[in-house]
Amino acid sequence: MSSFLIPDNFVKRGDLKQEDAKIYNVPLTSLRVHDALQTALGTAGNDDLGLSSGTFGTYGPTLTSGDLGEASLDTARYGRFQFALPVEYVDGQTITLRVRGGMIVIADVTGSLDASVYKADEDSNEGDDLCATTVQDVNEAAYANFDFTVTPTGLIAGDMLDIRLAVIVDDDSTATANVQFDITQVQLLLDVRG
Repeated sequence: MSSFLIPDNFVKRGDLKQEDAKIYNVPLTSLRVHDALQTALGTAGNDDLGLSSGTFGTYGPTLTSGDLGEASLDTARYGRFQFALPVEYVDGQTITLRVRGGMIVIADVTGSLDASVYKADEDSNEGDDLCATTVQDVNEAAYANFDFTVTPTGLIAGDMLDIRLAVIVDDDSTATANVQFDITQVQLLLDVRG
C-alpha cells in the first residue's frame, strides 16, 4: 500500500492571495431562449434576443434586441444562460455581472437593461432574485459597461447561477428604423484565490 506525501512547499488554496474582480467571459453563444433553454438564440423576435454572427475578421458576434422601433411600453426581449461559480471563487465574496452594449439608434422614450440572477439548488429549485441592481437606462448611442451586483450571501464555489438578461424598449416613433440595443460582451467579475 502506497502513501501519499504532501510536499513541504504545498500551498493550500486558502493560503493564496485573493484577487478581486477577476474577469470570466461568457461566450455569447451560451445565451439561449429564456423559456425554452434547449433552444439556441436565432433571429431576434417575439420576446427573444437574437444572436448575430457578425463578419469574421471584421465585426464580432453580438446579441441584439432586433429593431424595436414603434415598440410599445415595456416591450422586452430576453436571453438566458447558466454559470457555475468556479472552484477558485471565494465563498460569499463579490460577484458582478457586467454587460457591455449600446443602442444602434436610441429610442425616443426609453431603453433599459435588466438582469435576474437565481441560484439553483441540487433539486433545481430557485429562491429569490440575487440581483441587487435595478433596471439600468441604456438609451445612449455610445457603448458602455453596465454592472449588476449579485448578492453573494451563501454562495459558494460550484453553485449554479441561472441568469436572464432583458432589453426593454419603449419607442413611439413611426419612422425611425434600427432602434435596437446590441450586447457585445457578457462577463462575471469574481473574487478568487488561485
